[in-house]
Amino acid sequence: MIKHINDMLEKAVEGKIMKLAVAAAEDTEVLEAVKQAVEAGVIEPVLFGNEEDIRRIAESVGLNLEDVQVNHCDDFVASARAAVQSVSEGRSDFLMKGLLDTSVLLKAVLDKGIGLRTDRLLSHVMVYEPEAYHKLLLLTDGGMNIAPSLEEKKMIVHNAVQAATALGISPVKVACITAKEKVSDKMEATVDAAALKALQQEGEFGENVVVEGPIAFDLAVSEEACKIKKFNSPVGGDADILLVPTIEVGNGIGKALTYMAKAPSAGVIMGAKTPIVLVSRADSADVKLNSIALGSIIASNA
Repeated sequence: MIKHINDMLEKAVEGKIMKLAVAAAEDTEVLEAVKQAVEAGVIEPVLFGNEEDIRRIAESVGLNLEDVQVNHCDDFVASARAAVQSVSEGRSDFLMKGLLDTSVLLKAVLDKGIGLRTDRLLSHVMVYEPEAYHKLLLLTDGGMNIAPSLEEKKMIVHNAVQAATALGISPVKVACITAKEKVSDKMEATVDAAALKALQQEGEFGENVVVEGPIAFDLAVSEEACKIKKFNSPVGGDADILLVPTIEVGNGIGKALTYMAKAPSAGVIMGAKTPIVLVSRADSADVKLNSIALGSIIASNA
């Protein structure tokens, strides 16, 4: 079981070198992360975008392109389509977002002709290492699905469990975050949380998954809070995955962990044929490197 963000890179190094297709690779932080991943022996990059800009930036960050395939694309749309097609045709193992907008990349991912779509919902999974917590904490979905329905939440859980399992987490403990622990018809999130717990008990998510809900954030991550409030659950104070009811909740928790708790992180999109490395353009090269390692681990376990 991987307990630290840095351990993900070590785990990725242990596996085979994976081919990473980078869409719109003409970005300094992206190519810095790619350089570090190459030097660590994690990936073989396949770069798509403006070739002149890619080569200029690569030189500035010290990335040797002598043995790297650089594919010139006239614009971001062409870059996204070419990178996605590289993965869908098996010439690359997984995908990374570069300088382009997320919507441009996902349009190519979901294209029925060249894309990576499956019958599953796409959802974003972040992995954090908060100093105050005793292990890694997965958060979903604070980046894609705005107000998911119960059926969509079920698929989001499946995606997050796949990511957690790839990290060696077992059993996987899922906390369905709400504002209270009692089911109330006035709070749809509590109703959905109870339904997801019932689905787990019926075997929906497999034998090594425990779902708890409704459960507030403090009870999901704090044993002390559980003792004070007399809340008994195997998930209490020991959650692996926080399933949030809306994108605002996930976005808020995630940004608080990043900017207030200074928690190292990594992020991917799940639900496609392969993981998609997707982080904010404001994220550092370290976060992008962590995300490449995470994507590599998941792709190798797919």
